[in-house]
Amino acid sequence: MVGNRLMQSLLLLLGVLVATAIAATGGNPQTPAVKPATPPHQFTVVPLGHIQREAGRTFLRLEPRHQEGLLGLEAWSHIWVFYWFDQNDTPEQRATLRVHPRGNPQNPLTGVFATRSPRRPNLVALSLCRVVAIQENVLELAGIDAFDQTPVIDIKPYIPGGDTPVERVTVPDWAAR
Repeated sequence: MVGNRLMQSLLLLLGVLVATAIAATGGNPQTPAVKPATPPHQFTVVPLGHIQREAGRTFLRLEPRHQEGLLGLEAWSHIWVFYWFDQNDTPEQRATLRVHPRGNPQNPLTGVFATRSPRRPNLVALSLCRVVAIQENVLELAGIDAFDQTPVIDIKPYIPGGDTPVERVTVPDWAAR
């Protein structure tokens, strides 16, 4: 008796699932419910500003039109700065998929997505920086390794706890040194 009820419930559930799948395909059971993948899109990244190095200090000069986006940023001590490795942008650099981390041939050959190498298909970089000062559309930063005139593509506040994993972190031997 219990077995029959269970079987009836499972068949009813299966019927509901099939009906839902057919409805999702517009009533044609031969049409897949999942749309096929679309071709990759091209993206245009427009810099928000540029890094400027002057007399041993580093500044992020935002375009004046982005100044309003800084409202409230003075309350944060650290930010993530996303920038473009523009001075490293060649077809050869973009074609590189394996590197010796940190440019050290003693380190094992490693895929670029497992490193912070500037040689990669998309030359996006990030640095965690301390905000020294903010004056209008100019941020003075400490801790960024970008060259002078490097285009900045985004900034985000560093959130302790939110940007720190709660589970145990592991790294390869070459990164632990």
